[in-house]
Amino acid sequence: MTGNDRPLRLGFPVKVMGRPDLKSQDTRRWQKDPHLKCSLELLDHVLDYLKSKNLDMYRMSSDIAPYATHPDMPRFHNTVAESDAELRAFGAKARAYDIRLSFHPSQYVLLNAPNPELTKKSIWDLSSQAEMLDRMELDDEAVMITHVGGVYDDHEASRARWVDGWNLCPEHVKRRLVLENDDLRFSAADVLWIHERTGVRLIFDYQHFWCLNPERLDMRETFERFLATWPAGVRPKMHFSSPRTELREIKQKITPKQREAAKAGKARGKSKEVLKAPIKATARVKTVLRPPVWTGHADFTNPFEFATFMRMAEGLVFDVMLEGKSKDLSLLRLRPDLLRFAPDVAARFGITPQAATDDEEQLEEGVDADDEADVDEGRAEAAE
Repeated sequence: MTGNDRPLRLGFPVKVMGRPDLKSQDTRRWQKDPHLKCSLELLDHVLDYLKSKNLDMYRMSSDIAPYATHPDMPRFHNTVAESDAELRAFGAKARAYDIRLSFHPSQYVLLNAPNPELTKKSIWDLSSQAEMLDRMELDDEAVMITHVGGVYDDHEASRARWVDGWNLCPEHVKRRLVLENDDLRFSAADVLWIHERTGVRLIFDYQHFWCLNPERLDMRETFERFLATWPAGVRPKMHFSSPRTELREIKQKITPKQREAAKAGKARGKSKEVLKAPIKATARVKTVLRPPVWTGHADFTNPFEFATFMRMAEGLVFDVMLEGKSKDLSLLRLRPDLLRFAPDVAARFGITPQAATDDEEQLEEGVDADDEADVDEGRAEAAE
């Protein structure tokens, strides 16, 4: 099933939480001669897992070709070309399973950097990832998602410099590259401004839109404008996540002076500081409780929030990358939740009662969420 008749897809990024034995990339250090071929062998098993769970969209790690663009390690620079046959076979399997693939280069890949050398290195990184998608023989739905980058004390100049960086990119990069609104620096209005000057396709991020929309754009109208940046016959995609709501537990070292105060019975902590527990006289670490940062991603997707968005977007065709920190488990939980609370939305994704029952059974076995920040969340926390 293809085109608008195909049910909408739900996807997740990189780490497979439901099968901790499955690795998503070769993580060996350079001394052990890691290789893209090894990553593809590992990802082959991930594809089988996705197929078994009816998961049809997946974001690969941007590091599956170790050191492929490391300037001081030329021995790895031919990794992608050396893996041509393996890339072609992997892409054929993904197409046979009808799994949509993508990359999200790291926050260090910047087209608007003031330093031309950093921009040049970033284009090299993008070229390598685009080459992998090309050698997989994937269609134009297989994209690389990036952000505008830093502000560097001049928002307008930095936004315009991204256009300059785009113009330096080779055509195979422009074919794959898509631009996302972010949560701290460049809003939906900013990326629309860039699209008008470059034609770059846009990715709408739901949580980021709530975090940064100083122009007070309307969500439905803005989402439609983002979808319209994609050419006919190429299905758009968007990102969805719910914000974390729980208290954050921050570990802080206790200084010798504070320990002495505690022994003297004078330790009360800083004014207005909320502690998880009283500080003992011999303690070396204290746990401070702080409110959530709304740019942080929740472990799971709030089904009521998701259903509300999908009903707002009634009649529009797009795929959804879920960015919950529990990865595939967020997706496996959302499917039965939608059947229970929003069957009209579940139908748009082709979710069946049997698949939802299987999802719930797996979740009952017990799993943990990912502690590592993803690309977007890492940028947000660093700016706190």
